[in-house]
Amino acid sequence: METLILVVHVLAALAIIGLVLLQHGKGADMGAAFGGGASGSLFGATGSANFLSRITAVLATIFFITSLGLTWYSSHNTEGKGVMATQPATSTPATAPDATQPPAPTPDKPAADADSKAKDIPK
Repeated sequence: METLILVVHVLAALAIIGLVLLQHGKGADMGAAFGGGASGSLFGATGSANFLSRITAVLATIFFITSLGLTWYSSHNTEGKGVMATQPATSTPATAPDATQPPAPTPDKPAADADSKAKDIPK
């Protein structure tokens, strides 16, 4: 389902880009008023502007709806894929050492001579 919405979303975006590039600017209407030849087109002098504007508005609505659909779908998707997905904790919590057992024996170290320490200190 997400793939279908994404394909419709991308196609609507590309169609909007194409239709916006096809439309004339406001300055093009002035040229048609002085015999620019646009009045003999398929839709008439102003018909093409209205037709392209309406198709662009419909595609913009589709783009908006698919944007909301993708947002809703991604927020309700619990598969846990993606970089920011949270994974359940699998490690066990650390336990405190058992107080009933005696501590492990440490190896005996010979006591250091006071004379040997005095030799290490420079005078």
